[in-house]
Amino acid sequence: MAVTHTPSMTSSVGKPLAPVKVRDPRLDFFRGIAMFIIFIAHTPRDFWALWIPARFGFSDATEIFVFCSGMASALAFGAVFQKRGWWMGFARIAHRVWQVYWAHIGLFLAVLLLVTIFDQIGTLTGPTFKGLHVNALNLQHFYSKTPDLMIGLFTLTYVPNYFDILPMYLVILAMVPVVMGLARVHLGLVAAFVISVWMLANLQLVGMSPLNFPAEPWSARQWFFNPFGWQLVFFTGFAFMRGWLPQPPVTKGLVAAAIAILLITVPFAYFRILREVPMLQEAAQALKPLTGKSSFGILRYVHFLALAYVSWVAVGPMGSRLSDWGRYEIIVDMIRKVGQQSLAVFISSLIVAQFVGMIFRVRGTDWFTVLLGNLGGFATLIAVAYTVAWFKSQPWRKPATSAPHSASHSRSAGASGAALSSGSVANKTD
Repeated sequence: MAVTHTPSMTSSVGKPLAPVKVRDPRLDFFRGIAMFIIFIAHTPRDFWALWIPARFGFSDATEIFVFCSGMASALAFGAVFQKRGWWMGFARIAHRVWQVYWAHIGLFLAVLLLVTIFDQIGTLTGPTFKGLHVNALNLQHFYSKTPDLMIGLFTLTYVPNYFDILPMYLVILAMVPVVMGLARVHLGLVAAFVISVWMLANLQLVGMSPLNFPAEPWSARQWFFNPFGWQLVFFTGFAFMRGWLPQPPVTKGLVAAAIAILLITVPFAYFRILREVPMLQEAAQALKPLTGKSSFGILRYVHFLALAYVSWVAVGPMGSRLSDWGRYEIIVDMIRKVGQQSLAVFISSLIVAQFVGMIFRVRGTDWFTVLLGNLGGFATLIAVAYTVAWFKSQPWRKPATSAPHSASHSRSAGASGAALSSGSVANKTD
């Protein structure tokens, strides 16, 4: 499942040029789709959440995000291990973990500030909104236990459910040097390590996994997203991108089997069916150990692989069908841009989701209000993606597009000076 290819190129004088990497549009496209779904899922009172993929199967947008993050990490960090050695790769991962850690801290404080402002504004109009938004995220403890929870926030021993994806992601990232080290010995060790860790995470001792982290100091609750369970889907994407796993063949039999898996799971996941058929509800409850989200149950993995395979086949080789949208291609481009800046967009989405949710709480959730709220949220995420991409391009480092000389400068410098000056500017702008 290669994401890039490097066509050979030769200059006009016969000298080889540096290989050109062509980015596979599928990775960014599906990450972008996941970002929009995650926004909907985190927006309070948004009935669009009744129609996201999670309602019709065992897996959801979280699997898409983690799987694609594994693929992107293989591209971004795997090459460093290969070209610069293990220690330099370790340093690169440590730097990324540091970035994600502070992104998590900043996200928590930004959302806490936002919901606190909402509640303060609400109290001016009456007691209806007093503590409503803070309590909805279970953050009221932060005010009553600030000294302990400030320590817990920075040591990741206090992780409210709304803020649990980034801690999970940074722990998985920290496992990359271990996996790359094992890969230098034998790929079989990588498989044994990843599978063994996942199995330990799925053991249940007194209702808790023996391999997880505490989520709050006053109870035995653990991180909702157990990183040692979720690393399985991350390193699956990582392995495909590193070439450790071959891309699956495209056959009618495999496509039919994948579609069958997706259809069979619907009656065990769709809440409307479960509500009407008690027998299916009992069956779904019995399957909980295999479909649980916290430690990433095995049926979630099977369902996601089926969904990923069908989607991979549907968009064509190297995402060729994504470019066949004609006048709607701009939509694909925007989705891809969102996927390219997934960390910044994800952080922004959790903040924007709370703002849109507050609007729904005040204005109601009629279809028009919800439509405007979601479209406004989507537009904001797209704007964030393009803005972050612009800053990352460092436009201030690019040469000026034009630098006309003033007449006074030409006269004072003389003909030869003007010629030298023109040549200098031309060199800078080429």
